[in-house]
Amino acid sequence: QVQLVESGGGLVQAGGSLRLSCAASGRTFSRYVMAWFRQAPGKEQQFVAAMVGVTAYYTDSVKGRFTISRDNAKNTVYLQMNRLKPEDTAVYYCAVKNSETAFDDPGRYDYWGQGTQVTVSS
Repeated sequence: QVQLVESGGGLVQAGGSLRLSCAASGRTFSRYVMAWFRQAPGKEQQFVAAMVGVTAYYTDSVKGRFTISRDNAKNTVYLQMNRLKPEDTAVYYCAVKNSETAFDDPGRYDYWGQGTQVTVSS
């Protein structure tokens, strides 16, 4: 059974940093796309970043501030978030899928974590 478990969320002041982790189990994910999405209250789920093979992709609003990485040996994907802004406040979800297409479309992902809250105070 596939399971994704996120950790690392919390409350931080604007300008601060957090590192999210997502540990996957149930199969080997080295060939899978691993991604992060977020959802703020009253808003739709938004693509944040994805690792497609060894290539990282980001939504424009986080470029230069967030870094996605993965450790295939640990079946884990990370999201290092620096220079956080209040508008980054959301529940962050990791997701995985086995196709490289449409990596920014949440509807195309097979497995999801339970989410971790990130709150950035001004």
